[in-house]
Amino acid sequence: MDILYVRRKFKHPVVLFGLGLVLGVLLVLVIRFATYSVPKSTHYHANFAVYLNGKREEFKDPKYYEEVAICSSGDGITIPQQRAHMHDEVNSVVHVHDSAVTWGQFFENLRWVIGPDFIETADGTMYRNNGNDQLHILINGQDYTGLGTIANMVIKDQSQLLVSYGDVSNASLKTEAATIGNKAKHYDESADPASCNTGDHEVTIKDRFKHLF
Repeated sequence: MDILYVRRKFKHPVVLFGLGLVLGVLLVLVIRFATYSVPKSTHYHANFAVYLNGKREEFKDPKYYEEVAICSSGDGITIPQQRAHMHDEVNSVVHVHDSAVTWGQFFENLRWVIGPDFIETADGTMYRNNGNDQLHILINGQDYTGLGTIANMVIKDQSQLLVSYGDVSNASLKTEAATIGNKAKHYDESADPASCNTGDHEVTIKDRFKHLF
């Protein structure tokens, strides 16, 4: 084959464009492969306490606490318990692993129901507004009592929720609120004791290849 012909062929504009396009695509793929990182999943914490007629609910039953085995459905689907739960019998800390999780969804995972004027426990006991016995709600010290349900309110990082039912004075509410504490800050800065962060893992070669296209 004539060498001069080959040189002329590869200098053809169409051929040069094709080569440039292939090299550009390869460069983009190399960059994507080298720079890929797994997006961080949502993970933060809040604090809460529930008082019923002056006595704090301890949530002692193991059913209130999720272990790592239940954190994933196994097929990539986020299950309700994964989104907001408690761990290791720490009854004042909510672990939140998804966006826009509400207080209503958290209590539902505990098998409790919270409404605008009542709270129902996991065993079906109902505490409803009746005379001086009222459902009181405080979030970060702000009184939400009588302002409607908080079931649709999103749990925010390091929020402090007090749910208190009974004939409770303002002074008693402040005392109960003071017992909540801020363990959420500690957990924000620590590894999850039974991690549900299925999205957080070391990047593998397989991950990088899957991200290419």
